[in-house]
Amino acid sequence: MIAAYQATCQARVDAALQPLFDAPSPELQRLYAAMRYSVMNGGKRVRPLLAYAACEALGAPAEAANGAACAVELIHAYSLVHDDLPAMDDDDLRRGQPTTHKAFDEACAILAGDGLQSLAFTALLDPHLSTQSEALRLSMVQTLASAAGPAGMVGGQAIDLGSVGLTLDPHALAFMHRHKTGALIEASVRLGALASGRAQPAQLEALQTYARAVGLAFQVQDDILDVESDTATLGKRQGADIARDKPTYPALLGLDAAKAFAIELRDQALVAVQGLGESAEPLRALARYIVERRH
Repeated sequence: MIAAYQATCQARVDAALQPLFDAPSPELQRLYAAMRYSVMNGGKRVRPLLAYAACEALGAPAEAANGAACAVELIHAYSLVHDDLPAMDDDDLRRGQPTTHKAFDEACAILAGDGLQSLAFTALLDPHLSTQSEALRLSMVQTLASAAGPAGMVGGQAIDLGSVGLTLDPHALAFMHRHKTGALIEASVRLGALASGRAQPAQLEALQTYARAVGLAFQVQDDILDVESDTATLGKRQGADIARDKPTYPALLGLDAAKAFAIELRDQALVAVQGLGESAEPLRALARYIVERRH
């Protein structure tokens, strides 16, 4: 089921994203080309999938979440462009292709990331992509800004960079990852729910519990794959976290215990959405996929 659902959602969000990279003037062609390269070069589109699935779980058509889906993918792509820079993780490979600063240059990559971040909020406010009321769109903007900023993803990256060579306890490691990776995943689910126009407080609470679990599970599985997979499969340098002496779940818990923890988080997510009925089946499938994926 998940492969067909993923393909449908990928096609939907890619069609919505494509026009956003039309340069408004010839002078901006290279910048927009770098932005397009950073987003349209593959990727699992997990965050848009979660936005669409949350929207559908509450009984609305997936298309209602187009703005949310575009916005979270643009923020995610901007974060990858900047994370790959020499001043951060200094990576040369992303999704099996040269990173943006290698395909273009470092200055262009910085500006492309900046542009993608701004473009995310443009997409979220675009009435053609987000058909919700102005008040609801404002709430969605607040959700994304909080998740992407210093209290969320950016703060998590700062903690990550400051933790190289350190041994974090389970609480500190979870805190870092709930910000660096989890915050945007939580926002993806919440934005999809808000985009439905039907979200009730109890449903939002259940979806938040789900999103917190799958957000951390995603990072635990990433840590596992950094040990078990290979560069060709991952599309990025295998063993990079080990080489940089970054704190990871396999290093902290051991590989088998990290795998068990990922399964535990998956099960927490499945329990959280039990009450949402059959319409939440894509969310359940995504929770399973996140801990079973091999790249």
